[in-house]
Amino acid sequence: MKNTLIILLSCLFFSFSYGQIQKIEPPFWWSGMHQKDVQLMCYGKDISTYDVQIDGVTISDVTKTENPNYLFVTIETQDVKPGTVSIDFKESGKVAFSQPYEFKIRRDNSAERKGFDSSDVMYLIMPDRFANGDPKNDSHKDTAEKADRSNPGGRHGGDIQGMIDHLDYLKDLGVTALWSTPLLEDNEPVYSYHTYAQSDFYKIDPRYGTNEDYKRLASEMHKSDMKLVMDYVTNHWGSKHWMIKDLPTKDWIHQWPEGFRRSNYRMTTQFDTNASKVDSKGCMDGWFDTTMPDMNQRNPLLLKYITQNAIWWVEYADLDGLRVDTYSYNDKDGIAKWTKAIMDEYPDFNIVGEVWMHDQAQMAYWQKDSKIGAIDHYNSYLPSVMDFTLHNAIMAMFNEDENAWDKGMIKAYDNFTNDFLYPDINNILVFAGNHDTNRINEIYNGDIDTYKMAMTLIFTTRGIPQIYYGDEIGMLGDKEKKGDGDIRRDFPGGWPGDTQNAFLAARAKNGRTNDQEAFYSFTKKVLNWRKNTPVIHTGKLLQFIPFHNVYVYFRYAEEKSVMVIINNNSKDQKLPVSRFKEGIKDFKMGTDIITDTNIDVTEDFSIPAKTSMILELK
Repeated sequence: MKNTLIILLSCLFFSFSYGQIQKIEPPFWWSGMHQKDVQLMCYGKDISTYDVQIDGVTISDVTKTENPNYLFVTIETQDVKPGTVSIDFKESGKVAFSQPYEFKIRRDNSAERKGFDSSDVMYLIMPDRFANGDPKNDSHKDTAEKADRSNPGGRHGGDIQGMIDHLDYLKDLGVTALWSTPLLEDNEPVYSYHTYAQSDFYKIDPRYGTNEDYKRLASEMHKSDMKLVMDYVTNHWGSKHWMIKDLPTKDWIHQWPEGFRRSNYRMTTQFDTNASKVDSKGCMDGWFDTTMPDMNQRNPLLLKYITQNAIWWVEYADLDGLRVDTYSYNDKDGIAKWTKAIMDEYPDFNIVGEVWMHDQAQMAYWQKDSKIGAIDHYNSYLPSVMDFTLHNAIMAMFNEDENAWDKGMIKAYDNFTNDFLYPDINNILVFAGNHDTNRINEIYNGDIDTYKMAMTLIFTTRGIPQIYYGDEIGMLGDKEKKGDGDIRRDFPGGWPGDTQNAFLAARAKNGRTNDQEAFYSFTKKVLNWRKNTPVIHTGKLLQFIPFHNVYVYFRYAEEKSVMVIINNNSKDQKLPVSRFKEGIKDFKMGTDIITDTNIDVTEDFSIPAKTSMILELK
């Protein structure tokens, strides 16, 4: 008996130490997908020395790389039924070991899932700073950085359970979509809460929860008619990613003779017909940071890997959209193929790309079917981009009271004069701030009247409005003086023991302060009105040149019309209604949904200084 046990243990040791597979990614797949083949990345010690066979499944390609620990096996899946198959790894014609692989059943109508659109309001959360629903996972044995809430740049313990616990808060606010900054594992020893330097693309960071928790978040949101948007990073991985430590191919990442070269960040070189090759390479192939190796989307194995990974998360977690980080830094042909593959799989899905540029023509280049992109025969297939030029205007114009040619509300007007450049103007993400910018309330010294003017614009103009967590309670944060941690403060009440809980109304014990309640109640009122006002979602935009720093525009469609007035003047202003007859038409009255005041729009009327109105015309 003892000898038999020794033999069994020896065989077990042999199977794990020589050729035993350590990973297959994707870890499973689905039958009935639009994509007709799947590339299985097989990883293990000298795995490439084996032959592969899968009974009942056609292997169309086997790719070996210079690293013998990898084997990329492409299988045809169009006729594969749900169930488990055996992947046999053979040596000298005999099976050395086998690995089960499962094809799951897709959800009903999975391919027809509807992505976020202009009827939605998107709420951006930094999960580590929103709410700590499970203090037991604040630190984890498998990750390097431990929780330290006293460190502004450290991990504070917010997690997926914290988001689930406060979905009622978001629904009450009027939010319909949630964008969380990345939740995949980031095992950098410092600054890992940022989670943009990911170390495992198939694993939720254990300090946020589990893959099942993420799937549960989507399920709970769907019960409340809310959508979940995943923040996806294609441009770079983390330096601690297990594949970075043992690269499949040298050109899996962009290599430099000196080891590291930072990007020059000049995204204009992507389409500048006069750009030098050295500058183009310096942008696209340069690294964001020493901890973020720059991925080479020109490598077909890598491109297939990240394409399948994105589709895997959409299918697995039942996602409603993707936000793609640093979209315009990717190899533009590679990222177009990536985007098209996802949209082919889910035709009604939505993906918004971070194209942080300061010119509308340059941003419009990146939207699907752009006439500008067509000049150099380029189509990104990206449905949505972020309106950074509007953000730039909002960060300055409400501090500009003078009636000048290029200051104040004319900046908003001028932004929208360039809407003709975009092929799908309603599919633009509009925002006053996000996790990389100074807090809007910091810019304007916590002044609620300015907040109301700025958010009136965001909530009523064309596009998809996005609000950054905590702005709705007046949270402050100065990145320039105090660093990123200051614009990513903990949401008050998200941690056990917090002395104040801003998730609760002002009337509740330790609930929102009166000032916080003023911010919240305004935001809630406008967002819940917007939710049920289709003309704001898809109506046309009619704008009038601002005079005396007063900006007037209409959202209209057939029998419906909303008149928006933003008085950025330091004095009350009287509106000559005859000038706006084109928008007012035959309407007689308007109800200001902010104050519930009825206004006769057949006669001139006044609007107080530093005030906005949203008039639902009747």
